[in-house]
Amino acid sequence: MTTVTRRSVLAGGSALLLASGRASAAAAVAPAGITRFDPELDQVIDVAAPIETIATGYRWTEGPVWIVQGGYLLFSDVPANTVHRWKRREGARPFLHPSGLSGAIPAGIREAGANGLAIDPRGKLIMADSGTRAIARVDLATRAKTILADRFDGKRFNSCNDVVLGRGGAIYFTDPPYGLAEGDASPLKELDFNGVFRLRPNGTVDLIDRSLRRPNGIGLSPKGDRLYVACSDEAAPEIRVYDLGTDGLPRGAGRRFVDFTPEFRRGLPGLPDGMKVARTGHLFASAPGGLYVIAPDGRKLGLIATGKAISNCAFGEDRRTLFLTSSDSVARVRLKLDN
Repeated sequence: MTTVTRRSVLAGGSALLLASGRASAAAAVAPAGITRFDPELDQVIDVAAPIETIATGYRWTEGPVWIVQGGYLLFSDVPANTVHRWKRREGARPFLHPSGLSGAIPAGIREAGANGLAIDPRGKLIMADSGTRAIARVDLATRAKTILADRFDGKRFNSCNDVVLGRGGAIYFTDPPYGLAEGDASPLKELDFNGVFRLRPNGTVDLIDRSLRRPNGIGLSPKGDRLYVACSDEAAPEIRVYDLGTDGLPRGAGRRFVDFTPEFRRGLPGLPDGMKVARTGHLFASAPGGLYVIAPDGRKLGLIATGKAISNCAFGEDRRTLFLTSSDSVARVRLKLDN
């Protein structure tokens, strides 16, 4: 039996194309650069802005987050179980190892490291710890880790993937099975679904949605009244949106916000993955072909491409730099927006 891993699915390639039934020998590659779909893109980014690779040589980069106090970027190399730190004039070096699961790695765990990262108001690192199958908090000074939640209804999470911080200290996160060697068929899987959750400051875990096959990246609107979830589902490659009430919970079911089926069918590398939402409400969302700039109303304004699948992004430096985790590398590009 052939197992399609998360990285092969997100990165694209002939194996995925054949497995998904599309008769093509190799994935199309979006050329590196910035492509304008809508004139509104010019308010966000200059199409001539260079995309600079700042670090390379990793297995699969993810979860970038800018640390204002210290002026550096943290990013995950998930299969290497390491979080790296990049700082201007110093380059990148390991910061936290193991980033996720400690000790011997069970055969059933495919990705032992941390994935999505965020910084809370107290300057603590919040991580979706794929290997430990938990949401955790890390003290950046001591590297001490505290598990905040690892179960729902008494059952262990699958492999927590990405996080975003909400109002009042809440943490929204996704829990697909990508970190398990056999995915949904894994004997380690205790939940019979792949969920989107909210963790309250008191430790209570609320279920947001259990209907998605592959929930992945997650983001919030500037006012905290909309939750966005990327679906890395070959049958429904899309971003969904949920209207949130003042209690932080959905008012009704989610709905499709952006459809990436046309790009996926063209064979562009990647699937909907990580995202960040700017103060203006624009989404910067990875999907087939690279990172899309999306208007608050869901229009695709343009595409930032590195020639590889892009997993995630983060705003940093003087709030006008966009960092991109792209397959085995990390890149950056300048924006016009102040984030």
